[in-house]
Order: sequence, then C-alpha cells, then structure tokens
Amino acid sequence: MRASHDRHRGQPEWAAVPAEGDRYLGWRDLTVWKTRLGRIMAALARRAARWIGPYPVLALTLLIGVALVVALTAASVEIYEAVVETDGVAGLDEPVLRAAIAARTPQLNTAVTAFTNLGGPVIMPILAAVAALALAIRRRQVGPVVLMAVATTGSLLMTMVGKALVGRIRPPLADAVAPYETSASFPSGHTLNAVVVAGVVAYLLVLHQRRWHTRTATVAAAVVFAVAMGLSRVFLGHHWLTDVLVAWTLGLAWLAVVITMHRLYLTVRNVRPRGAPEHQVS
Repeated sequence: MRASHDRHRGQPEWAAVPAEGDRYLGWRDLTVWKTRLGRIMAALARRAARWIGPYPVLALTLLIGVALVVALTAASVEIYEAVVETDGVAGLDEPVLRAAIAARTPQLNTAVTAFTNLGGPVIMPILAAVAALALAIRRRQVGPVVLMAVATTGSLLMTMVGKALVGRIRPPLADAVAPYETSASFPSGHTLNAVVVAGVVAYLLVLHQRRWHTRTATVAAAVVFAVAMGLSRVFLGHHWLTDVLVAWTLGLAWLAVVITMHRLYLTVRNVRPRGAPEHQVS
C-alpha cells in the first residue's frame, strides 16, 4: 500500500492514475472489508467469480441493485405514508412553504431558478455524462462511465416508481415560481439526481486525491450542491419539504448501494475463473 502511495508522490492531483489506484481511498484499501456483512458479501462474490468470472458477477450485482432500487423506493413510500398519517414531518410542509414565499424577491427567484435548472431532466444528464467522460478519458478506463450510467439509471427508476406509487400533488401553482411543473411531487427528482450524480463524481474524484483536505473539500462541495438543490425546490414551491427529505435519504441509500457494488467489483475483478487461461482476466 505504501508503495502505491509513493509511486504517485510529487505528481499533481489531476495526474492520470492506473485503474489499480481505484482500490485505495487515501490509505484505505477498498477491497478489504472490515464489517462482518462486508466480509460475507466479498467472500460470496469471490466464490461466484471463481465459477463464472468477475464480469458476470458484476452483472449479477447490477440485477441485485435493480431489486434494491425497487425495495428502497417501496420502503420510502411506506415511511412517507406513515409520516403523513401521523402528521409528523409532513406537518412542516405548509409552514416551510409559507416561509419560502415570504423570503422571495424577483432577483432571488431568478437566481434560484437558474440554479435549480442544473438538476433538471436536460442539464443534469449532460453534466453527468460530461463528468463521467472527462474522468474516463483522464484515467484511460471506462469505469467512471459505467458507474455513472448505473447510478443515474437507478435514480431515474426510483423517481419514476416513487411518483407512480404515491402520485402526490405538488404545491398550488399560486404558491410556486414559474416555470411551473405538473408531474407528481414525490419524490423530488431534481434532489434525488443531484445527490446521486454529485455523490458519484465526488467518490470517483476522492479515489485519486491523495491529500485529505482536497478530499474533504470535494465531499463538502458535493454535499452543498445536493442540499442546495433540494432547498431550491422548496423555495420555488415546486416540491413540499417532505418530497425533498425523502429524496435526500433515498439518494444517499442508493449511493451507498452503488459504491458497495463498485467495491465488490474491485474485490473480484482479478479473480480468475476455474479453468480459464490466466490472460483472460485483467
């Protein structure tokens, strides 16, 4: 591990790093699992890789990820309905919207609208694709593109399933700032996608950042972006606070799943299936 660190000492933060460098987050080897559940998952993945190879294992984890997407979304719907029935967090929806309306000014509305458009269905996919392609070209590997595609596909699926299951009405148009939106309100797709895209970009960046303060700044920037995106949706009256809260938690849960899937791939990618020539696995 020390040799891997020393090999890049003196190089700038942006220097291209071999794919093997994805294994390390600072000094931590991501293929070493410290929790019991992690060790069990890694052992099962290695065993499967010996029989079918690392890439089929990756495909299998993707299928499991899709199942988790549906399960996480269904769980969020159940939590949301329980909260609404007891008037818990949902009791803040109306007061927070009133506070947002009171804070609006024409200039602030314009600025927040310009920012929130970054998380929309047009600009956000472009930002995600550009970031993934830039990282892939810099590192001369396709991993960032695959990881971003999996992550954004999952967040889109979660948004669609959540909206279809709940069908919640957005705040009244009279309380919103134009341009208006008419799709279902729960969960906030802008917020969910912002969490996932910013989280994946931050994760891919910190894997190759050797200074702790640089990694801290990268994670902080991702958090600020995701939080600001969610608050912008409430400020403009496009979503209720509950929609944003669930989108934050749902996005973080899916991000954790995606990162775990990536770590499992890193753990088994050099495992050679039984009977396969050694050169078939890189």
